[in-house]
Amino acid sequence: MRPTAVIETLFRRFLPSPFSIALLLTALTFVLALIFTEPKTSDPYWLSLLGYWEQGIWQKDLLVFAYQMMLILVLGHMLVLSPVMTRFISVLTTSIKGTTHAVILVSVLTMLVSFFNWGLGLIFGALMARKIGEAAKAQGIKINYPLVGAAAYAGMMIWHGGISGSAPAKVGEQGHLASLVGPELSAFLPDLIAYTDTVFSVQNVLVFLILLLSVPLLLVWLGRMGKNQAPNLNGDPAQEDATNPEDKNLVYQQSDSRFIKTNWDESKVLAYSFGLVMLIAFFYNYGASLRGGIVTPNMLNFLMLGLIFIAHGKVSSILKAVDEAISGASGILIQFPLYFGIMGVMQSSGLVVDIANYFVALSTAETLPILTFISAAIVNVFIPSGGGQWAIQGPVILEAAISLKVPVQKVIMALAYGDQLTNMLQPFWALPLLGITKLKASELLPYTLWIMVLGAVVFVTALIFW
Repeated sequence: MRPTAVIETLFRRFLPSPFSIALLLTALTFVLALIFTEPKTSDPYWLSLLGYWEQGIWQKDLLVFAYQMMLILVLGHMLVLSPVMTRFISVLTTSIKGTTHAVILVSVLTMLVSFFNWGLGLIFGALMARKIGEAAKAQGIKINYPLVGAAAYAGMMIWHGGISGSAPAKVGEQGHLASLVGPELSAFLPDLIAYTDTVFSVQNVLVFLILLLSVPLLLVWLGRMGKNQAPNLNGDPAQEDATNPEDKNLVYQQSDSRFIKTNWDESKVLAYSFGLVMLIAFFYNYGASLRGGIVTPNMLNFLMLGLIFIAHGKVSSILKAVDEAISGASGILIQFPLYFGIMGVMQSSGLVVDIANYFVALSTAETLPILTFISAAIVNVFIPSGGGQWAIQGPVILEAAISLKVPVQKVIMALAYGDQLTNMLQPFWALPLLGITKLKASELLPYTLWIMVLGAVVFVTALIFW
């Protein structure tokens, strides 16, 4: 029997949609908070929890974070949709002749791109998987298309240890660490921790290289055990609009009259000028931060926006790309409030701190990184947001690291590893990929669970010998 056969059958029968999973997790969080936490007011506790839930949805800091994350995803998608990137992906995928070649190519390139930017990597991998599916269908080649989709999602298991990782980016900001622990403990912490001590540390780079080699090998093994068939793309891929050649660059002419082709919209000078100015502004404003190994979400988004102007070369192309990119992120946009509500309940009731404190209480200087990793992996199932999780769990692990005299950068990376690990179980961030590839979560997760097992072994081993 194939190693994924039983899991596939169970998932196909019982796994709900990602949106339903968010609703079920919300209900489970309420139940756990009612059982394991104490009321803080005289009001009926379930009403208090409802209040925490509603307040969590509208937290200003979380809304800013959501906008940053949505921009990372949308701008990354727009960059991949540029003509130069589209041609590059087509060149890479047209020569695919089977599952082995496909999963190696998709997983390696996706993880490399995701190390730079998780949003870019996620969409890059999804579009590669889709193009491979289209090419295989057109040529009558049988492949394991869900496995190719899993290869495209593998980048989400290395993202938090990469350049766009939320925790490494936040601790690289001046004064951020002090803001988490208060004045008494801030004296024991540096003002910031540069990327040279987290993302670009020897240990983390080694972890990344091991996964870059081992994940494709695992996927090749699964491909040989799995079943190949003609890809089911749930309908033919979108075709070029049947319009006159001179109208080909009209933006949304068939659906939205507000977008009208003008000379300015087609001007390459306008697009390239703005792109060049933005890149100059980027290096002028952030050059010192880059030299110090500091990268923030705003820096990444500003850089990608400048690159988008250069890569697309026309305003009309940018407008067309943003429409498609936003639609690909719609599932995440509607689910963000639900997970922010879960975060509000877990934070205000003290549930997430109780989980973190439970593992911290069991910790010694030797076991704190491992237990931080485990707790982060659990919390990520309920709060699939690296930045949100860091904001809540970060103060607890920083205090523990100070108390047990564990290097702060080590527990930060332990949290990052745990957070990214269970992305292979939590389908929230897979929504754009599922939309592009037309796969279902029940087809993807049987393979990503194997990637999660491999990742757990690599991360735990790394933390033991760090």
